[in-house]
Amino acid sequence: MGENRDIYKALVSLKEKEVKSLVSQKIEEGMPVDDIMDQLQEALIEIGNRFEKEEYFIPDLIYSGAIMKDAVALLGPLSDDKSRSSKGKVVVGTVFGDVHDIGKGLLVMILSNAGFEVIDLGVSVEPKKFVDAIKESGAKVVGMSCLLTISFGAIIDTVNAIKEAGIRENVAIMVGGAPVTDLVAEKTGCDYYGKDAFSGVKFASDVYAK
Repeated sequence: MGENRDIYKALVSLKEKEVKSLVSQKIEEGMPVDDIMDQLQEALIEIGNRFEKEEYFIPDLIYSGAIMKDAVALLGPLSDDKSRSSKGKVVVGTVFGDVHDIGKGLLVMILSNAGFEVIDLGVSVEPKKFVDAIKESGAKVVGMSCLLTISFGAIIDTVNAIKEAGIRENVAIMVGGAPVTDLVAEKTGCDYYGKDAFSGVKFASDVYAK
């Protein structure tokens, strides 16, 4: 990342004006777009670590995402999205029968900011829609959000639909949400329980690093 980590430090400290000012300054100085993005993405990972240690909280995550979005917008004119390689594709949706959106929205935001291409299916997503999205996108990771215990059956239905489509071996499945646990993930046939948005990003990164 180089020795100059000013942008990284400013974002980790949640200094909105400083981040924007530094990004503009570095653009003028000719710093490569990828180097700026690397600092921003590294900062998000550090913010996630602090969230896990309970040094930062949900509002801080949302605020950091908003700062990141503004910073990336400044890079927009210089960066052809197609020229920046995506870290991978992730299909995300809230399972059928459940219309909660906040946790999923946070995951989508952080995955996008971390460099992933996210296919957001929305809420109350039927199993077939997950299957179609995986097939069309070629995503290796799918994330399901569930906030209602009565929707656990929908997790099983979705996993089964992926199996029946013959693509279970091609995709890693993570599930998250307030009532979900490691045991729920195991019993419903998922590969991973994401206790928060950042653990979901780490799982996706691990899958694509293999």
